[in-house]
Order: sequence, then C-alpha cells, then structure tokens
Amino acid sequence: MATVNTNKPQLIAFGELMLRLQCNAGKRFLQSTSYDTYYGGAEANVCVLLSRLGVNADFVTRMPANDIALAALQQLRSHAVGAENIVYGGDKLGIYFTEAGNAMRSSRVIYDRAGSSYATLQPGMIDWKNILKGVQYFHWSGIAAAVSQGAADVCAEALQAAHENGVTISADFNHRSTLWKYGKQPNEIMPGLLQNSEIVVADLDAAFVYYGITTDKQASTQEQFKQCAAALLQKMPRMQSLAMSFRRATGLTHHYSGALMYKGQYYFTDDFQLPFITDQIGSGDAFTAGMLYGIIHSLDPQTIITFATGCGALKQSIAGDWAIITKEEVEQFIQNGTSGRIIR
Repeated sequence: MATVNTNKPQLIAFGELMLRLQCNAGKRFLQSTSYDTYYGGAEANVCVLLSRLGVNADFVTRMPANDIALAALQQLRSHAVGAENIVYGGDKLGIYFTEAGNAMRSSRVIYDRAGSSYATLQPGMIDWKNILKGVQYFHWSGIAAAVSQGAADVCAEALQAAHENGVTISADFNHRSTLWKYGKQPNEIMPGLLQNSEIVVADLDAAFVYYGITTDKQASTQEQFKQCAAALLQKMPRMQSLAMSFRRATGLTHHYSGALMYKGQYYFTDDFQLPFITDQIGSGDAFTAGMLYGIIHSLDPQTIITFATGCGALKQSIAGDWAIITKEEVEQFIQNGTSGRIIR
C-alpha cells in the first residue's frame, strides 16, 4: 500500500468517483450473470497515477456515507490520493457498466448516474476558497460538467475560485454525448468553463462539439492537430499547452501516439505498437496524468509528450480504470516497447 502524503497537495482534481461493473470473461451484457468490480472516474484516475508517480494529489467529490462509497474511498486512498476534502451527502454512488469489445466489436458503456450524490451537488456545498488555497494546479474534465446543472454550476464555482487564487487550471475536454441530459448542450456550457484553462487535453471530435472547430480530414494527424491547436488558441487565449492522443488499428495491432503544443511549438511521438489490449478505459486519463507529471516537473516538451503517451499506452495492459504502474515501468516501456520477457 502506498504511503499517504499529508502535505498540502500540489494538485486537486474534481469529478465523480464511481463504481464500475464489468461483464466478466469477455461476455456481453445480455450474457453476463456476474460482474467484475472496479472503481474509477476520469479525474480520480488522473489522481491515482499522479500519486503513484510521486505528485501529491487530492481528489474532491461528493459521495454518500455508505459502505459502497467507503470501499471506493479505501481503494483511492490505497494509492496515496488525498481525500480529506470529500463532502458527504445523498444516497447513491454513481455506477457505470462496461462490456469489453474486441478487434471486431466496440466496447460499450451504460451509465447509471442520475440522482447520484455527485449529480445532486449544488453551489455552496464545497468550500473551494479554502480547499484551493496554496494549491498549484486544479484539474477537471468535461465529464464533471455533463452530469447535471448543479454539477456544472459547481464546476463554475471551483474554476472561479481557482482563477482568483492564481491556481493553474488543467482541463480535459472529455466529451460524453450520453451524459448531457439536463436541457443544455455542451457548446452552451463548456466554452465558458474552459476560458481560463492553461493546460488542456482534447480530441478533434470534442473540439468540434464545444467550439465548432473542423480540420482537414484528408490531412495527416499531425497537420490536423496543428489546425485544431491554432483554432483553439483563438477561443482559449490563456492556453499554454494542448495535448492529444491518437489511435489507429491495422489488423489486430493498435498504434498509439501523442501530440503536444507547448508555448507555440509542436512536438510529436512515434507510434507505440500495442499487439494486445486488456482495457482501454482510463488510457486517456493516464495520458493526461503523464502530461501533468511532465509539466509539474518542468521536463522538456518532447520528454513530456513521450512520457504521457507511454503512460496512456501502458495503461491499456491493465484491467480497471486505474494505471497501476510506476515511473520506472513507463520509462522501460518507452525504451524497449512491448516485450514478453519476465522481469525477475
């Protein structure tokens, strides 16, 4: 078990911590008679890997005071993620169900988050002014604002407090179309919430949904990234860095790569070839955590995007939401790629 760091966190993240129920043995929803249990959520996933990499990270959410939530909290704390500022209320921990895909069939997700403790959040329930005092980074994602109007309002409250406290804001676009059910469209909510973001993880599809940004589909991935970055800078003038991960498949092999715009300069990785995928869920969050780790430690931009992409790639070898990996494992993977060797 990791040792809990009780110092003031370097980074605070905000979102929903959920129970994940995964169809076992590769079965479909219609076949499953039992489920494997995990816990996760985009922002919590980022905290877990950052903490494992040595960054003092704290997670803020609202959850019920029951044993299911306690089990989630115990697992989160086992990775040395701070949870002192979690607030309690409501009766339900958010749930999501997953069905693993394969080379021919996509994975599927079904959410059960309506009425959860997080979804029923309201402004004033979290003391953001005090929580963010002395913190260097605040991280959130579009998922945090997609669940309910109350959650979106609390995101706005947190982001305002972060901006007033001089906290560097990190945002992951993380668009989930099936979550926006409270009468607002993402492009009505997200641009206002994203306006003070300095560190950004995005994807081409979400940039179109939030801002209407399009790129040349016939162009290379690198050129599309440059086009999107230039357009986003017009919408988000405080943005200092933008990162994206990209995936393509040839047969059974997945090719995973990354791109970074850092202070106006562009950096790219070669493809990591992944011959087998255990679990894609959480790979984008591992990528985000790797990027934040590099920025927090002032690594050079090429090292930042290479390390982030290595984190995202290696996560896909691990079941569950969390990237249960070490810095040494990421560096070894970057150096050697996939290997069937036994380490002993």
